[in-house]
Amino acid sequence: MPQPAVIYVLNGPNLNLLGTREPDIYGHETLADVQTICEAAADDFAIVFRQSNHEGELVDWIQEARTEAAALVINPAAYGHTSVAMLDAVKALSIPVVECHLSNLFAREAFRHHSFITPAASGLIAGFGAGSYDLAVRAAVKLARERRVATDRSV
Repeated sequence: MPQPAVIYVLNGPNLNLLGTREPDIYGHETLADVQTICEAAADDFAIVFRQSNHEGELVDWIQEARTEAAALVINPAAYGHTSVAMLDAVKALSIPVVECHLSNLFAREAFRHHSFITPAASGLIAGFGAGSYDLAVRAAVKLARERRVATDRSV
C-alpha cells in the first residue's frame, strides 16, 4: 500500500494567538505565517495544518494521522508538559513524529523542561522561532522518504 504524501502539522493551545501573545518569546509571525513556512518546506508533500485548544481534538487528529499521513509534526504547546493522552496517541503511530517548539524549552521555566511527547518522537526541534517549523517539516519529509524507501525494499 503506497504511503500518503501528506505531512500533518498539528498545533496545540494558544498557538492561534501567535504574533500577539508574548512576541518576545514566540515572535511576531502569526499562525498563518507558520502555515506558509510549512507549505514552503514540504517539497512535494501536501500539508494538513491544524490548531486546537482542545486536547481531545488533538488526540483525534493524531489518531487520524495513523492512516492519512506519512509523518507528523506536532507542537503540543502546553499539552506537551501535561498530556499522557497525547503521548499515548503518538505512541500508537508507526509514522515519523517530529516534535516542534518555537522557544527553547530548556532556557525557560523548569516545568517546561519535560515533555511527555519527546520520548515517543523521532526528534525534537526547538528554539528557532517560526524557523523551528521549517526545520521540523524538512526533517519530517526526510524521515517519511526514508521510511518509504525502507518499506519499498521490504516488499
